Amino acid sequence: MHFSEIFTRHAVRIGLSLIVVILLLLNTAEVFHLGFIPRLENFTYDVRLNLLMPRGQDSRIVIVDIDEKSLQEQGRWPWGRNKLADLVNRLFDQYKVKVMGFDVVFAETDDSSGLKNLETLQKKYLSTDERFNQVLSDIKPQLDYDQVFADSLKGRNVVLGYYFRQDIDGNEGVGALPSPSFVDGSFKGKSINFTEVTSFGANLPILQENALTAGHFNPDPDADGISRKVPMLMSHKGDLYEALSVAVARVALGQPKLQAQFAEGFGVGSRYAGLEWLKLADRRIPVDAQVAALIPYRGPQNSFPYVSASDVLNGKVPPEVLADKIILLGTTAPGLMDLRATPVQNIYPGVEIHANMIAGILDNNIKERPAYTMGAEFILLLLIGLLLAILLPILNPLQATALTAGVFILTVLFNLAVWQFGNLVLPLASLLIMIGLIYVLNMSYGFFVESRGKRQLAGLFGQYVPPELVDEMSKNPEAFSLEGESRELTVLFSDVRGFTTISEGLDPKQLTQLMNEFLTPMTHVIHHSRGTIDKYMGDAIMAFWGAPLHDAKHAKHALDAAMGMMESLSKLQVEFKARGWPEIKIGVGLNTGEMTVGNMGSEFRMAYTVMGDAVNLGSRLESLTKNYGVYIIVSEYTKDQVPEYIYRELDLVRVKGKDKPVTIYEPICEAGTEDKAIKDELKFYREALKLYRAQNWDLAEIQFLNLQKLNPQRYLYQIYLERITYFRQNPVASNWDGVFTHESK
Repeated sequence: MHFSEIFTRHAVRIGLSLIVVILLLLNTAEVFHLGFIPRLENFTYDVRLNLLMPRGQDSRIVIVDIDEKSLQEQGRWPWGRNKLADLVNRLFDQYKVKVMGFDVVFAETDDSSGLKNLETLQKKYLSTDERFNQVLSDIKPQLDYDQVFADSLKGRNVVLGYYFRQDIDGNEGVGALPSPSFVDGSFKGKSINFTEVTSFGANLPILQENALTAGHFNPDPDADGISRKVPMLMSHKGDLYEALSVAVARVALGQPKLQAQFAEGFGVGSRYAGLEWLKLADRRIPVDAQVAALIPYRGPQNSFPYVSASDVLNGKVPPEVLADKIILLGTTAPGLMDLRATPVQNIYPGVEIHANMIAGILDNNIKERPAYTMGAEFILLLLIGLLLAILLPILNPLQATALTAGVFILTVLFNLAVWQFGNLVLPLASLLIMIGLIYVLNMSYGFFVESRGKRQLAGLFGQYVPPELVDEMSKNPEAFSLEGESRELTVLFSDVRGFTTISEGLDPKQLTQLMNEFLTPMTHVIHHSRGTIDKYMGDAIMAFWGAPLHDAKHAKHALDAAMGMMESLSKLQVEFKARGWPEIKIGVGLNTGEMTVGNMGSEFRMAYTVMGDAVNLGSRLESLTKNYGVYIIVSEYTKDQVPEYIYRELDLVRVKGKDKPVTIYEPICEAGTEDKAIKDELKFYREALKLYRAQNWDLAEIQFLNLQKLNPQRYLYQIYLERITYFRQNPVASNWDGVFTHESK
């Protein structure tokens, strides 16, 4: 088939695909911006980073942590500068560290020694007291904590930290800045988008003068609040100042001069023009248009060794841990608020971000978004887009899916390869979006063309199967059968409580309307979760999962439906109340097990249904909901197949007509969504249940009474309190298994 024939026959599909390609090409060329693509690019970046992080601990950099232990043993922060001087002296004199960087700033004087008060006393009252003046003169050097701290910094490889800020009031800042890395005018004529700041919070001049240098520790989170990069240079009054990580790495490398490399001559413009990387000797630091570098995270927290600052002060750290190491003084104490959201952890110490940057600079492995990124993205979009736009329309669904999956996987693998082996970060989100959209457009078009055949299938099997499954049946008709067979399924029974009372209060027309408006949304919920409605029995619903189409997650989907029914019912209550209709409450029972399923009935009428003991147990569980004051009860067999939910064990019961006991549960919520109150209540309840089954009636009663006070609306606790009272008067056997037998259905 020639290209012209292909285009004529599949013009609509090819045209839609080319529209997608063109839109994404224009976005890449910055003709306009599709706002969702940067968000997805950040997501793919985070996935790649977490997948390919080197992990393992880097012992070259050690974090001296002002942790909870340090605050307990040494006092609350801020500490006296004399204590910090002791810390610095011990690190350099005893432990022989290589470099020390501070992830804290000392912008205010330290008056904790009381020297200021003594000087005031001298000035006002004791200026003529020679003895007092002599004593004050003798002890003043020891009480001037700022000078003591400054003396400890002098002549040592110490890098202080500070921060920049934007001050709308025009305040220039406090403290003294270090010498700039590049003075005003160094990059004259260059197009660089430096972050311009108006103010700063820096260290006392006496400290800055005695320290070797300093670096800023400003975070640079993305729009989603995640720290993926750090500004390497920031501009204040035209002068450029280096980051703390750059300053520490530069000192560790012997203080080479920081140099800049520009991207001129690459034939590209826009966001990739200007400064491309910084250099420290033979180390390159790739930067973006805002002169920020990607943080080369090694792994989650503790990718670098931590030692407690208190242990350093007390000399408890083994010498080999700190000898000739780069030291960063920072904090992980929650109250000191130096915690960041990062791609690797939602709560991550800010000081460890600096450690990652320093390690990346030393190892020369900071990821780079090179100047040709836009061109590479444009070419890949064009080539892959044309390939899929032409080939997908002429392939059948299976072939089209295989081709799309292959292109998708190759694109991802290529991107991961250049990330891992070339240290390059190439765009990925726009390519994957294009591949996905072209595939979806082609499949959607095929779906609508084939819809006539699917409607015929729905007419034949719609009475047995929910409409949502007709499409799957049409694609794979051999996967289902209406003949009787034994299969593991999950069955659901629901029933309206007090239906007789409700029906007596409404005329037939109102009752019919109420039931229709109740059953319709309940059915939608069941169908949405891939369930099959077996039958409506007045106010009751019977449904099952796992047939006619196999469903490996039939128990999960059934429980999702039960929870969804409760959510849908709560919305219905608002509408019913507005109409003056009575409130509806339902009970739902779920059980999983072997059942007989198939088309059953007579030659006059057939129905696709389920039968068996497992079905009967599901019905019994629905009846028990009102006994326990809950809305949903599931058996242990259903619960064991759905670990995605949190449950409350209700009881170990023997239902009417069954000899084998079964543990029953109430599903509470999806795992991970429960709050602390629920966790605590469940913990106390499990302890109470354990005491109850051990026949420790006194302690069990106390526990259940406490639970009842905590949640007086939960009828379950009253049930156990009444049982305890009964069992005290009617003792059970010492080997009692804890089973409660229900005599009624």
